[in-house]
Amino acid sequence: MSVAAGPQEVRIVTRRYHEFPEDSWTLERVEADGGYEAARSAVRDMTPDEVLDTVKDSGLRGRGGAGFPTGVKWSFVPKDLFPKYIVVNHDEGEPGTFKDRELGERDPHQLIEGIIIAAWANQANRAFIYCRGEMALGARRMDTAIRDAYRKGYLGKGIFGSGFDLDVTLHRGAGAYICGEESALLDSLEGFRGQPRLKPPFPAVKGLYGQPTIINNTETLSTLPHIIRHGVEWFRRWGTEKSPGTKMISTSGHVVRPANYEVPLGTTLAELLELAGGMRDGGRVKAIIPGGASAPLLTSTEYRLDFESLQEAGTMLGSGAVVFMDESTCMVRNALVTNEFFEHESCGKCTPCREGTWWASKVLERIEHGEGRKEDMELLLDIANGIDGRAFCPLGDAASWALRSNVELFRDEFEQHVIDGRCPFEDEHLSFTGPRAAVPGPGDSGIAAQPHAGVDADLEGPDPREAGR
Repeated sequence: MSVAAGPQEVRIVTRRYHEFPEDSWTLERVEADGGYEAARSAVRDMTPDEVLDTVKDSGLRGRGGAGFPTGVKWSFVPKDLFPKYIVVNHDEGEPGTFKDRELGERDPHQLIEGIIIAAWANQANRAFIYCRGEMALGARRMDTAIRDAYRKGYLGKGIFGSGFDLDVTLHRGAGAYICGEESALLDSLEGFRGQPRLKPPFPAVKGLYGQPTIINNTETLSTLPHIIRHGVEWFRRWGTEKSPGTKMISTSGHVVRPANYEVPLGTTLAELLELAGGMRDGGRVKAIIPGGASAPLLTSTEYRLDFESLQEAGTMLGSGAVVFMDESTCMVRNALVTNEFFEHESCGKCTPCREGTWWASKVLERIEHGEGRKEDMELLLDIANGIDGRAFCPLGDAASWALRSNVELFRDEFEQHVIDGRCPFEDEHLSFTGPRAAVPGPGDSGIAAQPHAGVDADLEGPDPREAGR
């Protein structure tokens, strides 16, 4: 008697480091596994328009949050304006998200190959990887990978023996969440304070240094070599009609095996939970964050993980961070910790976000500490409505969505805090983020200080990028 198999991963961008965990980030392993062959084929055998059409036909959507079709974004770039730039959003500041960090640490050459393909399609001769400052190991391996690619002629002058030049620069940010917003990222990359820009113009027309710029997420670009290598029909075997392919899902919370799981888009939350070993200690699902801290909550595992399904459910896939919470979770505390994060990370440029998140934290603190008032729930919803649609960039909107969903879905729990004059979950509240977070001393947070000159590569010897300069 055969037993039906449970849900399975489909490993595309994660395959190499699962099969070769000891050295998946090295050039020797990557070349032995067919790395850079797709980029070589694109540059030598395909025209830029052919690459663009292939990406369009694949239906690949951005894996960083908004889910905008990648090929369509590329088509907005003016063909007759130079120079053009490729910028990789490797900042990954969304709470609960750790997929790009893993890709950078364990397969940086896959990203570089994707950059080459995107640069050729858009005829950009300069690319920048904007790497979150805390990703020290990933930055170190990325720098090593870039050096190796230069030495082999995959980057630099006349790559793959063609007449196409491409330079790639690794730039480390300082850990500001707002720099995950593409225009704030560009300001930071230019050396200014990271704050969002007014749109239009959009970066595809006027981006880095006022020139046409394509900004793509790490997972998005890491998918390109596989599309070029295997073709559109192969890629569309997985996923849905409007959300084809696979997606890395950063799964955490009260699950047995928190990890990144690469699954076809359209996989249900129940199937993802099964992959993660179910709820810890036999707990029951109380709430689910389906796409990073900014995504409105769900209370059922029946929903499918694709852009359209979650939008219809009133939430979003976002960055692909799924957090399962069991019945031991205090939703007032969840709302407070989440809002404190947005309060702390607000750039302060606009009043609704700067003031709204601050006031929401004050009201939530009051409720959590047993000093809440019965009118506070309406006050919180009023604050959320005052932020949503009125902030300068999506950070404020995201804060309001998270706040509103906590209050609306678990209003009885908020009211119980007020009635009891305390948190019914008993344990002491700790502020995990924000300026009030208690940190014993320098270095005790577990995050090393940002090196003033960046992180050195593992390799010794002169940097090939400096040759002849």
